[in-house]
Amino acid sequence: MIAGRVSSSVVQRQVRHVVPVPIASAAGLVAQVYAQVADEMRIVVPPALMHSPAPDVLAAYWALVREPMAASGGVDRAAKEAVAAAVSVANICPYCADMHTVGMYDLSGEQDAEAVAGDRVADIADPGLRAVTAWGRTAHLLDEAAPPPAGLGAADRADLIGVVVAFHYLTRMVNVFLANFMLPPGMAPWSRRRLKRGISRIMRPTLRTPREPGRAAALLPAAPLPGHAAWAAPRPAVAAAMAAADVTFGRAGERALSPEVRGLVTDHLAGWRGEETGISTAWCEDLIAGLSPADRAAARLALLTAVASYQAGDEVVAEFRRYHAGDAALVGAAAWASWSAAALIGTRQAATAGPVTN
Repeated sequence: MIAGRVSSSVVQRQVRHVVPVPIASAAGLVAQVYAQVADEMRIVVPPALMHSPAPDVLAAYWALVREPMAASGGVDRAAKEAVAAAVSVANICPYCADMHTVGMYDLSGEQDAEAVAGDRVADIADPGLRAVTAWGRTAHLLDEAAPPPAGLGAADRADLIGVVVAFHYLTRMVNVFLANFMLPPGMAPWSRRRLKRGISRIMRPTLRTPREPGRAAALLPAAPLPGHAAWAAPRPAVAAAMAAADVTFGRAGERALSPEVRGLVTDHLAGWRGEETGISTAWCEDLIAGLSPADRAAARLALLTAVASYQAGDEVVAEFRRYHAGDAALVGAAAWASWSAAALIGTRQAATAGPVTN
């Protein structure tokens, strides 16, 4: 009963900064995505709600996350949940870390789940899970990434890089648009574990039911796979999702951000090696100093979302809104920045990975 009430509260959690499309009045593409999310997740989860002011971006988010994470494939779902949780820890996204370690409670056990949540990779008992978690936790670091799990075929590697890319995108968006915690903060450790056990039982069908590949990708027009996502080609549904997402997020960025802002962010990411920026945002202010006030506000939001999303707080969003009206513009700008960083991480992972097995 407690877990059921918490699950209901998650559905109703207020999304920050934008007004979601109400489930009861959703139409068109938003209604189609909501229907798939509710069918597979049992509820329209808050990450879907926060994307809803921009319907095409909503569909791209769902395809990006659903196809590598939930669709049937050769990689165990426990490993995918561990990678998602590890990326969440790396990006200081406690909301997503809570969500995906809850999934691990059912799939791999409480002790390993809590080791991932606590960023104690060495304490993970299962050696395979330990290896994939270490890789996911460091996949964004150009100089310090752990090696990818050994013995992967090309399609399985595409699944796992897809999970890394999807959650480097999603955790950035969640840090901007959702509350910091899925579970009530300040709970005693034993209470948190009890609550996670209950929620994991509710989530079991969503984690263990086989899903048909390609269902979410079909919501968007087909697009050619860009060269930077060639790693996805061995898994057609993941490739379709990445291709459609690339086009959709690119168009969203063009609608919301000037060429000057997009160029500034792209140039900065080209030299970014995955390092944390620290507490100060002086680096960001230095980069945007020469821009017009409107572009300065937009570039601040985009840069922080891309490389330090936990610092893209209320003041950053409010300054963006001074010059850029509408929820769709805010969602589109953040989505383009999140995708720009996530796609780059995927490309770098593919370039540095070792040989695959057949």
